Order: sequence, then C-alpha cells, then structure tokens
Amino acid sequence: MATTINDTLKTRYAALQAERERNWSPAQLEGNARQRRLLLERFDPAAAAQPGTELPPLSFEEVDGDTLSLDQLTGDGEALFVFFRFAGCPACNIALPYYADTLFPGLEQRGIPLVALSPQPSPLLREIKERHDLPYFVATDADNRLARLLHISFQPDERPSPAPPGWIGEVTGTNSWELPQPAFLLVGPGRILRWLQVSPDWLDRPEAEAILHRIDQHRG
Repeated sequence: MATTINDTLKTRYAALQAERERNWSPAQLEGNARQRRLLLERFDPAAAAQPGTELPPLSFEEVDGDTLSLDQLTGDGEALFVFFRFAGCPACNIALPYYADTLFPGLEQRGIPLVALSPQPSPLLREIKERHDLPYFVATDADNRLARLLHISFQPDERPSPAPPGWIGEVTGTNSWELPQPAFLLVGPGRILRWLQVSPDWLDRPEAEAILHRIDQHRG
C-alpha cells in the first residue's frame, strides 16, 4: 500500500481498499462492506448528542499515565477529541498518523489540544502512539462512557456465541463487542458540546482541512 505524506485521507483509504481487494476473499470483502453500509443506513444524526449539551466531568487515562479531565482540557478554551476503534485497527492506523501530520499543527496554532479516544485499556493503546510517534494525547474512554453518552457506540451485527478466539473483545482487552464509531467532538468551556461529526463508515473520515474549517466556524 504505497502512499505519500501529501496523500489525502480518501486516497489512503482507497489504497487500503485496493489492497484488500487483492488479498481478501469475496466473503471477507462483502462482510466488511455490509457492516459499513448498515451502520451508515442506520445512523441518525438527530439521535446523537447535540450542540449545547453539557457533558459530565469525565476523566480519561492517557497512555503515558496522566489523567486527563474534561474540565482540565477545556479550562482555557476548546478541546478536540477524535474517537477511534483500537490500536490494531487498520483504518485507524491510517487516520491517526494522517491527523498528526495534517490536523495537529493547525490545532496547535489555535491552542486546541487533541485527544484520541478508544475504549481499549491504556497499556494496549500505547502501541499505536509509539508506532506512529503521535504528538497528541491518546487515552482510554473506559467502557465507552463518553461514546455512549454521545450515542455513537455500536456492536457488530455478527456476534457469534460463544465468541471465537480472536474476537474483538479479546483483541481490544475490553471483553466487549462494543466499539465507538469514528467521530470528532469539539468541547468548549464548561464541558459544553460545540460540535460532533460521526463517520459511520469507518473508511470515510473527514480530511484535516474540513475539520479545521468547522472549528473556525464554531469559534467565529
């Protein structure tokens, strides 16, 4: 999968899909496409948390051992959160370094901290931060607490019982099928939700330029 630092996120995901089409079975391809299609069809933006919502005083364990609280992160202004599934997720391993290169510098200029959240325990999440030398926070949304409050978590449609070896709860260390849908969340002072964008299809996530544009709209 050959990509360059100047490739858009869309281009990088197209390369991932092309690689899968070369190497995956038709059943694997259809199963992946079907789940993404169902999540997209079912997603109702009106059912997700809306701007103006006051979030509870949650805290998150960062992979380096610090505790990040919503109050601390938004004490001087906005904070941006990006939800991802888990450290071994191929699509997340494309998105997070892309955002490090293209989104994080613009956020730094605006004085906005960036926090990547996954339900995975922080010792397992450390892997993805170290692999890509991510310059922003990576932390655990334990039990999908914030994702549930935002109504952006989901469980795969196919959940065999008993769960087979290597099932998602084993991979993530959560013992649960539940995952967050990729999303961006902008929170302002007082823990007030300013903006939420959800990507039900995890291979269709926003470009950095679009995220910065939306942030500037809400700050203006």
